[in-house]
Amino acid sequence: MKVTITVNGQEVGADVEDRALLVHFLRDSAGLTATKIGCDTTSCGACTVLLDGESVKSCTVLAAQADGAEVTTLEGLAGADGTMHPVQRAFHAEHGLQCGFCTPGMVMALVSLLRENRHPTEDEVRAGLEGNLCRCTGYHNIVRAALSAAAEN
Repeated sequence: MKVTITVNGQEVGADVEDRALLVHFLRDSAGLTATKIGCDTTSCGACTVLLDGESVKSCTVLAAQADGAEVTTLEGLAGADGTMHPVQRAFHAEHGLQCGFCTPGMVMALVSLLRENRHPTEDEVRAGLEGNLCRCTGYHNIVRAALSAAAEN
């Protein structure tokens, strides 16, 4: 089936199988590899993107369901001049990553969280990240990064 999705402001069209997942569309058809395939069971959150502004795990959304929608991936967060998004800057400044595998999903989940709650508490950040797993950091620096980014608001 033909699917057309606006990804990071650019229209991307492709013929996909009706069972194709959004994560595969983003990686294979759009060529955007920051969105990771971690588990395919909605457990890890490495594939988190914004679908029409809402945080979703792209391994549980069919590409066909996103037909005509707008998707933002990690690659689409930076400004046109390359200026990093406040959450990206905070991850860098607060050392919010180690291996980096979970980072795209974490950043996208936090962007969504901070849109909904501009000044979350530490507990609210931790609750907002419940669906995203990190095997390296212990979350402390990720939470600090979220609170730092919120302070910029």
